[in-house]
Amino acid sequence: MLHIPTIHKFKLSFMATKPQRICHLAETALQVAKRARFMCSTTPTEAEAKAATNMKEAFAQYAQYLNDLNEKRERVVKASRDITMNSKKVIFQVHRISKQNKEEVLGKAEKDLAQVTALHVSRLVKELHGTDFWKLRRAYSPGVQEYVEAATLCHFCKTGTLLNLDELNAVLLPLSDSSVEPLQINVLDYILGLADLTGELMRLAIGRISDGELDFAEMICKFVREIYRKLTLLAPEMDDSYDMKTKMETMLQSVMKIENACFSVHVRGSEYIPLMGSEDGSFSLLTVPDLE
Repeated sequence: MLHIPTIHKFKLSFMATKPQRICHLAETALQVAKRARFMCSTTPTEAEAKAATNMKEAFAQYAQYLNDLNEKRERVVKASRDITMNSKKVIFQVHRISKQNKEEVLGKAEKDLAQVTALHVSRLVKELHGTDFWKLRRAYSPGVQEYVEAATLCHFCKTGTLLNLDELNAVLLPLSDSSVEPLQINVLDYILGLADLTGELMRLAIGRISDGELDFAEMICKFVREIYRKLTLLAPEMDDSYDMKTKMETMLQSVMKIENACFSVHVRGSEYIPLMGSEDGSFSLLTVPDLE
């Protein structure tokens, strides 16, 4: 601890310093402080500069990735719309089927479906080459579902059986480059397409009943009922799919419409005999004699 006389001497010596000297010292200290603050704030280290450059490049690459992805999504949506529109034309073609023109109509429908595959589905496959195509599923799912519907409808009308997922994906394999992961229709889109198929089969069955092809309508009824039964077992496992819940309700309505139409023919079969062009007074449906 300083003695009082020593402190007194220090005060006197400080007071004796010239004012000009004090001002000079203060200005020098202020300049040094400003220079230090300026160097700390505006002169980054080499590591900091490199990190900032890398961050800027990464951000630019990510922004370019998002732009490319959005552009690709627009092209995928366009391809999906073309698939939907042309697949509907195939379905409309199949609805023209009758006893007299079955071979002709199915042949034309199969050619149209092959053209949809070669022109529009192949374009979708090329757009999705080399990408995580599951990220764009929402963009192309409607077109794929419509394509599944058209393909399974043609196959059923020709063979009376269901075109399974493996057979359908086998058609798409030649469209893909062998060096990349091929685009394959996933299970969900296939099942949703089958749900739509039942609606088209319901319309086809009603039309065939009107034309007197009751055996064909009954075959459709059994087929649609079996699809509904199998999907009823599967639907609880897909409780997160709102589309599936909605389509299951529509599918049940289609089953009921076909069953009611076939049942009406059972009960009032004699009213349908003129439609069949038969002059025989006895008519049987499903090996059950007609009601008198």
